[in-house]
This record gives sequence, C-alpha cells and structure tokens, in this order.
Amino acid sequence: MEVVVERCAALDVHKRSVTVCVRTPAGGGGRREEVRTFPTFVGDLELMAEWLAGEGVSQVVLESTGSYWKPVYYVLEEGNFELLLVNAAHVKQVPGRKTDVKDASWLCQLLEVGLLRGSFVPDPILRELRDLTRYRKRLIQDRSREGQRLEKLLEDAAIKLGAVASDLLGRSARAMVEALIGGERDPEVLAQLARGRLRGKIPELVRALAGRFTEHHAAMARLHLDHIDYLDQTIATLDQRIEQVMAPFEEARERLATIPGVARQTAEVIVAEIGVDMSVFPTAGHLASWAGLCPGNNQSGGKHYSGRTRKGNRWLQDALTQAAWGAAHSRNNYLSAHFWHLARRIGKKKAAVAVAHTILTITYHLLANQVDYQDLGPDYYLKRVDPQRRTQHLIRQLEALGHQVTLHPAA
Repeated sequence: MEVVVERCAALDVHKRSVTVCVRTPAGGGGRREEVRTFPTFVGDLELMAEWLAGEGVSQVVLESTGSYWKPVYYVLEEGNFELLLVNAAHVKQVPGRKTDVKDASWLCQLLEVGLLRGSFVPDPILRELRDLTRYRKRLIQDRSREGQRLEKLLEDAAIKLGAVASDLLGRSARAMVEALIGGERDPEVLAQLARGRLRGKIPELVRALAGRFTEHHAAMARLHLDHIDYLDQTIATLDQRIEQVMAPFEEARERLATIPGVARQTAEVIVAEIGVDMSVFPTAGHLASWAGLCPGNNQSGGKHYSGRTRKGNRWLQDALTQAAWGAAHSRNNYLSAHFWHLARRIGKKKAAVAVAHTILTITYHLLANQVDYQDLGPDYYLKRVDPQRRTQHLIRQLEALGHQVTLHPAA
C-alpha cells in the first residue's frame, strides 16, 4: 500500500514500560524500522520524545490502554507531534502478532498507510473539568449508598421510618434519627419532630418508630450520618471548584440548560465530556457514534441484525439518559412528546436512549451554531399527521367499539 506518513512512530504502552516502533525512509525506496523500549518514568518519557524528534517523526499513535496512556500522551503533547489516540478494539491484532514489539510494529505500519483514525482527546482545561465532574458523580453515588446502609440499619432495629418518610435524609427524618442516637426511645416524642407535610403522618410515624433501637444501632447510625456529612461537604467543595473551572464555558452551560431535562449539573457534565468546539466532530452523527448513543449498523446478506448501541462514553451516556427521563416527565415540550411517541412502540427504556440521542444532537447544533434552543412544541407529531387520515383512523376505532359516528363540522 502507498505510504502516507513518511516518518511515524507507534507506542505499545504498559504500566512500567512503553515499546516504541519508528518507521522512516531507507535507501533504495525501502523502509527502515527501529524499536526501543523505555520505562514510563517522566525523565525516560522525555528522552523518548527527544529521540522521536531527532528521527523527524511527525505522527505518533498509541492505544487507549486503561489510564496508562495518559502520562505518555501528556509528555508527547508538549512536542511538535501529531498525536493519534486509537481504540484498541478497532486495531485488532492479526494472528501471530501478540508481543510488545510486534504490536508496536503492526500499529506503526497501519499508521504509515493512513488506516488509523484518532479519538477525541480534550484539552487540559476540559481534562480537569472531567476529573471534577466524574469525581462528583462518584461521591453522589457513595452518598446514596450510605443512605441505603442507614435505612438497612434502621430496618434491622425494626424502625420503619423509611416506609413512612420518602426522604430518610430529609430534615424531619434526620432529626428523628439524631434523637434516637441521643437516647430518645418514646415514639410519641420522636414523631413530634416531623415537619411540613410529614406532620400529617404522625399516627403512622408513631407506629413506625416503635422498634428495638439499641446502643449498637446508635453507634452505627452515628458513623453513617458522619460519613454522609463528610460527603456533603466534599461535594460542596467540588461544586465550588467546578464553578471556577467552568467560568470560560459559562455561556455554553446556560445555553444547554435551556434544553428540557438538562439541569445545570447535567450541562456541566456534557461540556466536560465533549467540550464546546464541535469542529472535532464532522457531524452530529459522528458525535452520537462516539458517545455510543446511535443504533448499531449490522447488515449482511440483505438482512439487518441486532442494532443495539455499542460501548461509548458512559459518563456522557448516564447524564444524557437521566436528562431524557427528566424530559419525559416534563410537560408541554417536544422532547416529552418524542419520548411518549416512541415509548408506545419500542418501550420506555429504548425510548429514553432515543431521546438521549436527540438531546445530544440538539447539543451539537446549539454549540456548533452558537444559537439558543427553540422547542418544536408538544403538538409536533400531531401537526405531521394528515387531519383527514387521523379523523378516519379515530372513526374506525370508535366503530370497532360499537359506536355509530356522525361528523358535524365545528363552528
């Protein structure tokens, strides 16, 4: 095949070492190949970058192996190289090539003939934002799990507070648990700590709080609540840091937050995962494919097989799917109508993924064109239907139920 990149290099990255293959022109029109192995300490990676620069390498490719590729990529990023990060699943090895040297050599041969396509790698500011939003997501999940552990502990003590109060960590329920830890055992006294709408359930609370709460349960509950308080404080600190890093992207965040179902926090995740420069994705379809939110394309012999979505950016998928469920439970907007229009045919779970895809497509166009969101309206699908055909369809349904229909034009 024709050589596209004359001086190129490929890296096979591991935790402790990186194998580098360099291919350059040789005399007589041939190709020269040299392979070296470097430790992954920063000083050694800098020596590797100097060697590549000395060889006149213009393009470097490496696979996204766990998190081991990151320090290597960041060192090379400071040099004058065009870097390609490729998905290892897209560069499956042919039989007999499963060694570090052969992996690097094969990858380098694919690069020099132009058969590789690089993945999207965000700039340093977005990488910081990703770390912050992803860590916040983890802490929120930890807080939810700690609340579940507290509920399990109360169930063990025969305290059925979770069966009456919808939020076990709300102000009223928290006050009751604190009183139990403090030694109060009278259900009547505990029930009077209810606030707001929960006061209407005081008789149920009296029955729910009559349990067998011991000193052991008090000690364990104290640990759970202290951990929850620590997580709340850490999440608040992260929110402040995210607010600072998000300053250059404030306009994009506010624009995305106008999409139904996309809350401010979800908009921060979207910006962190895809950035605001949509030129890195040729079309909205390329972005959806990268995110793993488009139907799979699997056809052979004229038959269409499973069209399930492939693996993609799970952080972005989770955020957009939650936004889709939020949009589905909102009113008077296109996305809600879109969800229920699909849910009748393919079910709610698949409809949520489809709406997540739609939200991502909307996001692409808002960021690419720097425009505000314009809703198509809740009656979008009704407008697309021919009124005469819909009328005849409804008449047939009524006649099937045994009714005789006579139409009179409205005034």
